[in-house]
Amino acid sequence: MISRTLVRTRVIQTLYAYYKDGDKTPLSAKKELLKSFSDTYDLYVLLLSFVNELTQYAEEQIEDAESRAKVMHEEYVANRRFVNNRLAQHVFNNHPIRNYMSNNNLSWEAGLDAVSVIYKQLVETDYYKEYMSAETCTYEDEKRIWRKIYTELLPYNEALYSALDEMEVVLDRNNWTVDVDLILSFALKTLKRFEEDSDDEVEILPMFRQEADLDFAKNLLRYAIEEHERYEQLIDTHLRNWDASRVAFMDRIILLTALTELFHFDDIALEVTLNEYIELSKEYSTDKSYTFINGVLTEILRDEKKNGTLMKAAGMR
Repeated sequence: MISRTLVRTRVIQTLYAYYKDGDKTPLSAKKELLKSFSDTYDLYVLLLSFVNELTQYAEEQIEDAESRAKVMHEEYVANRRFVNNRLAQHVFNNHPIRNYMSNNNLSWEAGLDAVSVIYKQLVETDYYKEYMSAETCTYEDEKRIWRKIYTELLPYNEALYSALDEMEVVLDRNNWTVDVDLILSFALKTLKRFEEDSDDEVEILPMFRQEADLDFAKNLLRYAIEEHERYEQLIDTHLRNWDASRVAFMDRIILLTALTELFHFDDIALEVTLNEYIELSKEYSTDKSYTFINGVLTEILRDEKKNGTLMKAAGMR
């Protein structure tokens, strides 16, 4: 689930905190990096369990309406299509999700206000109204309504962001609102795994697709710290027409991490490394940072290719 792009992001964030703080050790930085992965995976499972929270809230709304109707001696026939959604039932009964939530003390208790807000938003959407009023409803229809929720309702949802901010504090997690919309896409990918005849053991995505991705993360952080002075000198040497003291701190961290990958990971294509860090600079630094970072890296690669000191620059992967 945690891609190499996300790994690079987390390493950059960890290095930024490591060098800003000044009192941290390489070991503490490694622990923070590994915790950031664990926190991200917690968010993934928590967002999967949102299916349960929203369904349960809808059930409570029906029960309240039934109680009011009984008191008022009014007839009330509930439309239970949403609360009886079979995909939601599969998620509720799924053992991997339930076990992970229980073992890691995860819950939506601190974010329940957001559930009510999002439910009110949902019932006003055209796709919810169409789903609830359709003459027939297949399992694919039941999956489709949740796909709409995870692609159209939850991304960039202020109520969801606010709830996650609160839950971060209560549950001692970090970075939940940084990549929430990316993690929503992984949750949706998992929901697509369920089929009408699925049992309670449908697997959720692993934290890492392969052990090599975790090794890449730990080594990228380690080399960036161990070779810090070397790469800082390399950066300063190639700051043509730039005042080194005025270079944004985040730009230096991104350059440091990019150079670490260029020099230590010959199995990763040069173009991949360059593109990844240029894109990360667009997201996490200033508007002009990507042109600056691209320029500095291009200068360094040109010189290293001449000197034959960089395997990737020489095309010797």
